[in-house]
Amino acid sequence: MDDLEQKSFEIISSVGYAKSCFMKAIQLAYEEKYSEAQKAIDEGNEYFTQGHIVHASMLQQEASGNHIMMTLLLTHAEDQLMSTELCKTMANEIIRLYKKVGNK
Repeated sequence: MDDLEQKSFEIISSVGYAKSCFMKAIQLAYEEKYSEAQKAIDEGNEYFTQGHIVHASMLQQEASGNHIMMTLLLTHAEDQLMSTELCKTMANEIIRLYKKVGNK
């Protein structure tokens, strides 16, 4: 496995786990387990950051003039990164709404 494939899989793995944490957080908030939901969000943020760091290093490499070949695998990794970022944003908003509705 070459370096590009390795980095792509690192992104996919990290953000995939993060997305699972964010979805778990939504379910926990639905069950009104808000402190557990926050812990799941925090764990998801840690994994998301790991994937983001790998992606940022690839961007820095490209900016330095070391061209990175775009592959289907890298495209998938970037798609997963973006969809997980959206999932994170939505999870936080859904949890906020559950808290608001639950407090009435």
